[in-house]
Amino acid sequence: MPNLNNKVALITGARRGMGRAHALVLAKYGAKVVVTDISQGECQQVVEEINKQDGHALALRLDVTQKDEVAQVFQEVVQKFGRIDVLVNNAGIAEFQSFLIMSEEEWDKTLDINLKGQFLCAQAAAIQMKKQGSGAIVNIASVAMGQQGIGLPNIAHYCASKGGIAALTEALAVELAQFNIRVNCVAPGIIETPMINTVKSDPKTFEAMLAQVPLRRAGKPEEVSELVAFLASDDSSYMTGSVVVIDGGWLAG
Repeated sequence: MPNLNNKVALITGARRGMGRAHALVLAKYGAKVVVTDISQGECQQVVEEINKQDGHALALRLDVTQKDEVAQVFQEVVQKFGRIDVLVNNAGIAEFQSFLIMSEEEWDKTLDINLKGQFLCAQAAAIQMKKQGSGAIVNIASVAMGQQGIGLPNIAHYCASKGGIAALTEALAVELAQFNIRVNCVAPGIIETPMINTVKSDPKTFEAMLAQVPLRRAGKPEEVSELVAFLASDDSSYMTGSVVVIDGGWLAG
């Protein structure tokens, strides 16, 4: 069981789906959780869930694409808690569009949120973690990350961003190891979150996807969160630069 007692963990994109699950699970293991997203009101609902379970949490609004806002939020967290031990880079979107008619605006929006957002938050976290002498960053990618995973049609911008996250993880792991900062990546497959509802609206497509998964089901957000908690904890102290797939056997099949 991971021990995150008294560790301060900031989670992006945490108002619902996997981000919400990450917040609840990390709080369960003792972390002081900072729940951030574009909607502070929905983040507050997650905080209330955590507090009901005798956890410790704080809700803050954060647009991960805005450098000044990222800097302000990280500064506020340090002022309140004195440190940031864990960053879970979870914020992301998946919008379907044919590559042949994809607009530059659609491309930029996905890359800004999914990849630039992780860069900005990881940089802010690493600066603070270097001062502390330690830290753990967990980036959330996807099996749709290209060479290490698979490519999927009609979400080229999403696949490009997730492949970038895997590459960013490996680069940061090498560069930040000298400061005792570990950087790892989780690449989920089909997970029961609001993001998958678009695919589920077409039952045939969804069933065809599940047919490629040896376990023949979608994963639960909490199953991913348990892996995130392990990577955030000292139990994974010799892991850095790893891209860990959790997909029910999809890639293996």
